[in-house]
Amino acid sequence: MPDLSTLRHCLGAMGALESVYETALEYTTGRQTFGQPIASRQLVQDKLVRMVTDHTAGLLLAVQLGALKDAGRMSPTQVSLAKRNNVRVALAGARLAREMLGGNGITTEYPVIRHMLNLETVDTYEGTHDIHTLIVGRDVTGLNALG
Repeated sequence: MPDLSTLRHCLGAMGALESVYETALEYTTGRQTFGQPIASRQLVQDKLVRMVTDHTAGLLLAVQLGALKDAGRMSPTQVSLAKRNNVRVALAGARLAREMLGGNGITTEYPVIRHMLNLETVDTYEGTHDIHTLIVGRDVTGLNALG
């Protein structure tokens, strides 16, 4: 059975997503172009809404995983599903934040690029997205594609 570090990784990814979301929100509401904050633009709002939606869903997934662990019913497949989702959406959110900050998205003045690079690492060392996909796929289909 997976240990408590599993929940830390699921929640840690959401912490990174929260940080880049808050940075992007603050930046886009403060940065003005043509007399208006860039957060007033449709595409920027779409990106912010995607980030906050993914953050909310990821937190709920991690909370549910914690409840299953407490009840002694957490399975490795559920862990793979949560890690697969939370790391990938956090990474996508970091990339969106980098886009919204423009050139500032790659500077160390803002935490965005640091979180993005850390999430790239987590996506690799925590079992790649593909491996988690195959674990969940085995549970869904009953067929082992892992060999």
